[in-house]
Amino acid sequence: MSTDVGQASGPAPAAGARPPRARRQLPVPYLLLVPSAVFMALLFGWPLLSGIMEAFQNPRGGFTLANWERMAGEPRFWEAVRNTLLLTAVVIPIQFVFALAMALLLHAKPKFAGFYFYVWAVPLAISDLAAGLVWLSVFTDLGYLNSVLVNLGLAEHGVSWLNYQNPTSLFLTVVVAEVWRATSLVLIIVVAGMQVIPKDYDEAAQVLGATFWQRLWHVTLPLLRPSLQVALILRTILAFEAFAVAQALTGRNFPLLVGETYEWSVNLQNRAVASAVALVVLGMSMVVAVIYLRALRQPDSVGGAR
Repeated sequence: MSTDVGQASGPAPAAGARPPRARRQLPVPYLLLVPSAVFMALLFGWPLLSGIMEAFQNPRGGFTLANWERMAGEPRFWEAVRNTLLLTAVVIPIQFVFALAMALLLHAKPKFAGFYFYVWAVPLAISDLAAGLVWLSVFTDLGYLNSVLVNLGLAEHGVSWLNYQNPTSLFLTVVVAEVWRATSLVLIIVVAGMQVIPKDYDEAAQVLGATFWQRLWHVTLPLLRPSLQVALILRTILAFEAFAVAQALTGRNFPLLVGETYEWSVNLQNRAVASAVALVVLGMSMVVAVIYLRALRQPDSVGGAR
């Protein structure tokens, strides 16, 4: 029996001999990430690199800043920057207040809570352009809103909401349409975040005599921080990319940055300047994302960074 075992195990290595090298194999998780990494590189990496090169390239193929100078010298560009920042600053807080209020209502599990959720989530299934056309039928001179105002005697001939000479009303119509269209995205993220919050924290706060607002500020919102961080980043980036709703409602009367990208690329046939405008949108999105990540990071990660 001992002989068989010795033959099966093979001869012992000589003293001082190096053991044979084991073949290095790539860990399975990294192998699984390879297809997605290749996909991301082809779908996002190469177009991004092409856009950067095109923004700094002259027609002869050399380096130039003329595209950026032409972009900065266009008055509509700065108007688009102002409108984009103003729209984002107004729409984002309104959407988060509405989404948080609706999520708290759903979390209380009232009657027909599931029906409310599906109704509030309907705009998420509607494309940007379709949403713009829906609100165009509401705000146009012969639209539904003016019909209601005239029938109620609140306006004799209606209100010209989309008059290019009234930038305030143009801005308000875009705000209303954007709030209606994209609040559902924030709502779904907040509702998902509330589902993973243990009920023990809120019940303990109630036992200690905390009011609803105290529980919301000191218990619910801190535990919702990761979900709010994701929602803020996604929604702000999408707000910077707003175009179709404003285009359907106002045309060129309320310029936005992505609309200027479309204008330079399609109508003016200047892809170099369009790439420069697109890089401005990318830079703004990255700066805001970094600010959100630093402002809403967890306290333990702050301590670890120190």
